[in-house]
Amino acid sequence: MPKCALSLLSAVLALSVSAPAFARAAGEREAWTPTATALRADAAGIAMPQSVAGLSLSKSGEVSNGGKGIDNYAQYLSDDGAIQATLYIYLPSYADASLAAYMTDKAVMERFGAKTRRTAYASVAVAGQADRAIRAIYDDAADGALTTAAAFLHAGRWLVKLRVTGPAERRKEVLAGLDGMVAGLTFDDPASLHATKPARLAACPADDGGDARLTARTVAEPVDISLPREGRELLCVRGKVDTADGSYDILQQAGIADGAIIVPVDDAGTVVAFDPAKAGRGYRLSIHSVGQTDLYGVYDKVPSARQIAQILDGKDPQTAQAGAIADYAANGDVTVRTADAKLR
Repeated sequence: MPKCALSLLSAVLALSVSAPAFARAAGEREAWTPTATALRADAAGIAMPQSVAGLSLSKSGEVSNGGKGIDNYAQYLSDDGAIQATLYIYLPSYADASLAAYMTDKAVMERFGAKTRRTAYASVAVAGQADRAIRAIYDDAADGALTTAAAFLHAGRWLVKLRVTGPAERRKEVLAGLDGMVAGLTFDDPASLHATKPARLAACPADDGGDARLTARTVAEPVDISLPREGRELLCVRGKVDTADGSYDILQQAGIADGAIIVPVDDAGTVVAFDPAKAGRGYRLSIHSVGQTDLYGVYDKVPSARQIAQILDGKDPQTAQAGAIADYAANGDVTVRTADAKLR
């Protein structure tokens, strides 16, 4: 069971208090290229001005996967440091801006307390194209002390996430910072921007049919999970998974009884997926994270919530080790290796 990626919410908080956590090892390749006026993530073909909407670039680097250029951050600050913003450009193997917004919404509410109010949550235009990002605003966070805002978009294979946080009395500056950063983004290929909108969720409780059995450990290429993304279709919550680290929703497409099922784990792109196998012969288990998909094989049916919890906690004896691992590179290459192969 792979270790979950560092939550992007946790990462943005850590940036302001724990810079050494992002120190770069000698010889690592910088993921960003600075120009006279901008900062560019070359592999993604996305750039941001070094100064925008009263915020200036403070530092940049990689959150994880050092030297691979697939999990990148850039921090921006106001002149007095009271308003902090972070741009993330990262490559999850299961990319969905609507899902990223949904998981960040849950994380914000959990992190900043019951008084936090979500006052905006809607699609907005990016690069002159309608509905290419989700914009979220949260007021009265941290017992009324903070306003925090975020935006999410999907460009090609990459996800882009913006977070801006500051004192509640400087709300206008926080919102101006977010909107300025969204407007300041430039893309080598604007046509690569996916249309996205907030996820729509309903209830669809399903009978828990008991534990499933892993019938085959396949070593194969990863497949595109057959679940509509970017808020295109109504999703429903068929149950919850309770683990040592938290409670997670089990999601499927509403009205599709035998379709794909996913369990989003964090706001950094970790997703457990069960996708129907060929000819209706069970469900393939894959676990997706930044730059990696772990392939576990085929179950005879969808595992129970208790069993999924064991998978997430690393306590299910059937999934102690993936059958194969797919590694995703910033240049688009995908390398599949058996789990016992020597790591790169």
